[in-house]
Amino acid sequence: MSAISTATPDWLALRAAADDTARATELASVLARLLPPGPVVLHDLGAGTGGMTRWLAPRLPGPQQWVLHDGDAEILDHLDLETVADDAGRRVGVSVVVEDLEDLSTGAFAGASAVTGSALLDVVTREEAGRIVAACLEAGVPALFSLSVTGVVILDPPDALDAAIGRAFNDHQRRDADGRRMLGPDAAPLLIRLFTGAGWRVRSASTPWHLGPADAALTAAWLDGWVGAALEQRPEFEPAAEDYLARRRVQLAAGALHVTVSHQDVLAWPR
Repeated sequence: MSAISTATPDWLALRAAADDTARATELASVLARLLPPGPVVLHDLGAGTGGMTRWLAPRLPGPQQWVLHDGDAEILDHLDLETVADDAGRRVGVSVVVEDLEDLSTGAFAGASAVTGSALLDVVTREEAGRIVAACLEAGVPALFSLSVTGVVILDPPDALDAAIGRAFNDHQRRDADGRRMLGPDAAPLLIRLFTGAGWRVRSASTPWHLGPADAALTAAWLDGWVGAALEQRPEFEPAAEDYLARRRVQLAAGALHVTVSHQDVLAWPR
């Protein structure tokens, strides 16, 4: 399976505020300065419900036309971009492309002004990452990829099982799924190597989620997914992981659990 969307609309809505708080505004500012005089065309990979467009469009000049790529046609039915405008208040134009990354051509971004993607790279393969970079190089336009997981998670208060569950989760992120070995936490470092190896400039920024009592719904969903993926990778962790999850849920209900989930944003552009 090569679809470039792996999330549900409910999950994307739940994480939207944390994503927007985490994203690197300084890299968005650099991208804005790199764009040519408008109108501009931006291609967003793994667009989902349009979260990257909603956050980034108001930070960029226009007029803007967005081309939203996703391998999941159904999730594109949940696009929510009715009120999105550029930095001058002009409504953005939108078109969609339903496409798997294995079908992404080197010339896919012809005529683009920039390429973007969010929470995407860690669920693609090395070959698919190479296709993305090759298409960016061919187009010769800047590319901003946000919210790639790094594999670093910090929970407070700490627990003796945190490290083992974290390792199992990261192994799950790198698993071979239907013949696709996903990059997981290796994604952003690989992208940086590919772009710098091609002679491009690269800047990156740490973009963690900081989840506290006000984020209980997101923390609960993230925690279930984090532990669930670890158990899928290491079934022998039961029942210890079930006890761990029960402890964490008690802390969460008491407003005593804080979680930092690390991500990395990467901006690359030609010299």
